[in-house]
Amino acid sequence: MTLNDSDELVTDQAVARAHATSADGRRMTRSEELRLALADEIVRGVLAPGEALDETQLAHRFKVSRTPVREALRQLAASGLIATRAHRGAVVARPTAEQLNNMFETMAELEAVCAGLAAERMSAAERQALEAIHEELRKLSHLGDPQRFHEMNESFHDAIYAGAHNAHIAEITLATRVRVQPFRRAQFRNLGRLAKSHAEHDRVVVAILRGDRANATKAMREHIELVREEYELYSDSV
Repeated sequence: MTLNDSDELVTDQAVARAHATSADGRRMTRSEELRLALADEIVRGVLAPGEALDETQLAHRFKVSRTPVREALRQLAASGLIATRAHRGAVVARPTAEQLNNMFETMAELEAVCAGLAAERMSAAERQALEAIHEELRKLSHLGDPQRFHEMNESFHDAIYAGAHNAHIAEITLATRVRVQPFRRAQFRNLGRLAKSHAEHDRVVVAILRGDRANATKAMREHIELVREEYELYSDSV
């Protein structure tokens, strides 16, 4: 698929999906919106591996300056969704199975550490906030809105990172999540995935509220491993 006027309908739909406030109420920047829209198209196969991504064409297509386009491409490169070439621009890429497994393995271990620490260190107010987010996710799982669930899901994990009370681990975990995010987001389109994700979260929340570090660690690791499996199912279906 080329980046020309025939893409207008796909562009409008992609921007509509990406154009939203974050779960914490913060308005997304244009570069974040572009990153989500382009990541969505790459993961769904709308933009094929090897396809060139010209900054000027993308800026025209999305009606923005080249600055947010450049930042979006930089973030996509960190996820392995595009490859940048010196003096030749960027092209669509797809991480190898080994690269994806490595990213998810790292994500699972980092998230597990955060959950275990949160079980021991979260304040009463932080535990109440986590429960409130978990309840909101339950409601969203019944509505069947993958995008809104994804946004609230990030708030859920953010609350656990913060509850670990280790800024260094939280920083590393967030940086890793940015790289894995397109794949985590895509798997929410699987039939029944929202309800299953909420059930997996429930095991994490129960362990954290009980102050059970071992089971919080185990439940979170298993959750991220299931996310990887769900993404593989999604990838095979598109």
